[in-house]
Amino acid sequence: MCEHVMPFVDKDKRRPFYPQQQHHLVLLSAVRSVMAWHERRTLLASAPSSRSLFCFLTASFAFALGLVVGVMIPLCLLPRHVADAAILPASRPFSARLNASAAAAVNNHLRLDEDDARRQWRVTPNRSADDVVVAVVTTPSPTPRFPSVSFVSQFAASPPVLASLSNSSVAAILRGESPPSDGPSSSAAATSPSMDSSSTLRGGIYWGRPVEDALPRGFTDAEVDSWRRFTRTTAVVKMEEGCGRMQNRLLTFADGTASCCRYRQNTDQIQGELFSFLLGHLLGLRNLAPSTLAVVRTRDPRWGQVREHVSVAEWAEDKPVVLTRFLPSLQPAHIPRALRGPNRRLHPPDVDAAGDPLTELAQWSDLVVFDYLTANLDRVVNNLYNQQWNKGMMDAPAHNLARDPATGLLVFLDNESGLLHGYRLLRKYENYHRLLLDQLCVFRRPTVDALRRLHRDGDVGDRLHEAFLAAEPQGRDVLPGLPAHNVKVLRERIKRVLDQVELCEARYGERTRSRSA
Repeated sequence: MCEHVMPFVDKDKRRPFYPQQQHHLVLLSAVRSVMAWHERRTLLASAPSSRSLFCFLTASFAFALGLVVGVMIPLCLLPRHVADAAILPASRPFSARLNASAAAAVNNHLRLDEDDARRQWRVTPNRSADDVVVAVVTTPSPTPRFPSVSFVSQFAASPPVLASLSNSSVAAILRGESPPSDGPSSSAAATSPSMDSSSTLRGGIYWGRPVEDALPRGFTDAEVDSWRRFTRTTAVVKMEEGCGRMQNRLLTFADGTASCCRYRQNTDQIQGELFSFLLGHLLGLRNLAPSTLAVVRTRDPRWGQVREHVSVAEWAEDKPVVLTRFLPSLQPAHIPRALRGPNRRLHPPDVDAAGDPLTELAQWSDLVVFDYLTANLDRVVNNLYNQQWNKGMMDAPAHNLARDPATGLLVFLDNESGLLHGYRLLRKYENYHRLLLDQLCVFRRPTVDALRRLHRDGDVGDRLHEAFLAAEPQGRDVLPGLPAHNVKVLRERIKRVLDQVELCEARYGERTRSRSA
């Protein structure tokens, strides 16, 4: 059967109303709504053109007004000194800024850039000495909070910059040279032993007895033992920022003695510092400041008074640190002229023409050997590596090397990259290490004799371990020993140094003997 659909009837108009008509009305209403919305959008889209033009004109007017008020009026209407102060500090005269650079260079303040991956340090190059405009300077420039060379005193009184300093003196200082002196120097370091060329060397390649006798005494074993006993029995009463990197601290003990405390997150740098110090003493080197191991324990009465400062420094409990005796009044040390240029070398024929004090050259021969053995990256190798960006790096002070002006002693500072971190990077930096060693043909006889004993006995690792346990009884619980692989690398490097000694003996030994005969 078919179902019949009856239409609905509108009662008012009495007309039939079918359901399909309802859909038509809804669709028509939607179309009208869309058309109305489109008309409103069209009207709104035409309005912003005038509004955008108004905003652009307003901004342009404000910029022009600021330019006139901020720049043109100070330049044209105000006095010169007021205008200079009103504009940027970079617009000050160049000569004034250069004089500030001269004062900073006189005080040997370096700007250093640290690379966390390999701790490369770069020294800002000095300006040309010919462009220096010298002004009368009566006070030194402000000292930085963090010393540029670890353990160099920035807190003791530094020598003033005299107003009578001549143009040539300032130019020499900016070149990294010593200023010319008008009279004899009273410094003990400035005096070099008087001797003829025949007594300067013995055996062709070894420093002679007059040079050995004139060397600074350095730090003796008794001083090192005294420093260890002192740090283990004396309380720390003050702790402040200083001594190089940010987590290092300058400590003051109860009797006023100061110490630079080296803190590192990685223990391998603490190992490198301590074992490099012990190796130096095995070789008889007296250029390393007394250092000892300590453990940060705020519950210990020795650290109790600085408990809050330990927390502020973010030091961890039971962490090993290295305490090094603070050395006041040290000065940055420069690389000898014989080792600066592209034809750098220090061979017997170069000694008399080097122009540096013989006692300083003798200490440099030890430094080159010591840094090669430990693969220290943070001293002369740093200068060599950064020469590719700064051609004047070899004329700048050597990083982490200081000089005692009273005695002429060169102090080998910051040896934390030695024996561990430096060994890991040998593939990248070995060429720089070998470059320095290959250009050295003058040695100290006591240092070479010590190396020969270590090579003959083959027990450098055992001796370092025994020295570590004897010097640091508590060290075995907080600090690992030197790994076997690193001991093997050290033995190989000792052999290479002795090979270089034999090459130099073959080249210069017979010549010297025949000349003396």
